[in-house]
Amino acid sequence: MTSLVVRDAAAVFSAPEPAPIRGAAFEDVEALSGASVNCDGRTIDSIGEPRTGDTVFDASGCAVIPGFVDCHTHLPFFGWRANEDVERLGGASYESLHSSERGIYRSSQLLRDASDQDVLSFSETLAGAMLAAGTTTFETKSGYGLSVEEELRQLRIARWLKRRLPQLVIPTCLAAHAVPTDKDADGWIAEVLDQLLPRVAGEELASFTDIYVEEIAFTQQHATRLSERGRDLGMRPRVHADQLVDGGTGTFAAQRRFVSADHLNQTSAEGVAALAGSDTAAVLLPGSSFTLRQERKPAARDLIDSGAIVALGTDLNPGTSPILSMPFVIALACRLYELRPVEAVVAATVNSAWVLGVHDQVGRLAPGYRADMVVLQMRHWDEISYRPDADPVLAVFCRGEVAHIAPHAQSRLRTSTAQ
Repeated sequence: MTSLVVRDAAAVFSAPEPAPIRGAAFEDVEALSGASVNCDGRTIDSIGEPRTGDTVFDASGCAVIPGFVDCHTHLPFFGWRANEDVERLGGASYESLHSSERGIYRSSQLLRDASDQDVLSFSETLAGAMLAAGTTTFETKSGYGLSVEEELRQLRIARWLKRRLPQLVIPTCLAAHAVPTDKDADGWIAEVLDQLLPRVAGEELASFTDIYVEEIAFTQQHATRLSERGRDLGMRPRVHADQLVDGGTGTFAAQRRFVSADHLNQTSAEGVAALAGSDTAAVLLPGSSFTLRQERKPAARDLIDSGAIVALGTDLNPGTSPILSMPFVIALACRLYELRPVEAVVAATVNSAWVLGVHDQVGRLAPGYRADMVVLQMRHWDEISYRPDADPVLAVFCRGEVAHIAPHAQSRLRTSTAQ
């Protein structure tokens, strides 16, 4: 078993236990000055004085934080939809592009037309870029299949992706993403409940269910049925909520004890209060607000101040958030949503890990956790949002091994030849 030491950091991110972090607990986040992270094999052994190691990285003058946890992506997919972005920049609305040949339906067609290997290679390249930007854990979703067999295919590709990557990958079944063109919403939900979810559970293809609740998609009644069936089969429920209109879905999710309500651009003060009084996480996705140029932003400051669990994700997808960098998402969250830097980093690590149910494995730098960490070329993580066009990542370690290192940082790395 090899050992890794990331030594003499200007600041090591130290978060209180247990996850999630909310309310007054933000005050307990510390920066350990001059500390080293000592790892044995794939896990962290101790934080403090440096030990000897097979691999040693000099982190002097740098901040060390947990690997980012991206709790909302739409990988795997194939192809982009840049032409739609051109149309939106020309004034087209999201709803007008949600048609039988564009939007989600266009990505569904691209997925069907591509081979498994094409989809896998395309998605693996994106996952590699995510790793270089510091993401060491992320969620995958189905939702571009729009038929039982294609949804299963997308989830199986996600499983192949998981097996090929160093990152920890957590799958979600988002079969209720759009209503298939040859069905109505009630009919498709019935098919998902009766035919798809039992097979997903039987093959252990997903840990969560998800549903897009909007006027152009599905209803809270559909979400209730889906969540109940998913729970019976061992999958926990999540929901896309209040992105385009305030349908009260944030409140609904909190009352129904969903794991998370995601987007929340239109959520009312009532919804904020419901989320703050619950253990349902508010997953904020500033990449989609940025791409869609949405004037209405989530009440992020109110969510934080009232004690809600707030997490961040990229919402990486080919239509409304072609963004994979969690540092950029942190910068957007600070600039667009008024999060403070420490809140954004917590939301992108500790709390996102909690959303995915892996908060006892990742999202913190602590003994027994996976040795996933990011070395920033800055003295404190507060600086991530300061220069959003600059790459802040100097090195990434995943499962105790070097996953990415900037060319100018090679001299900081020493590896023993006697192993």
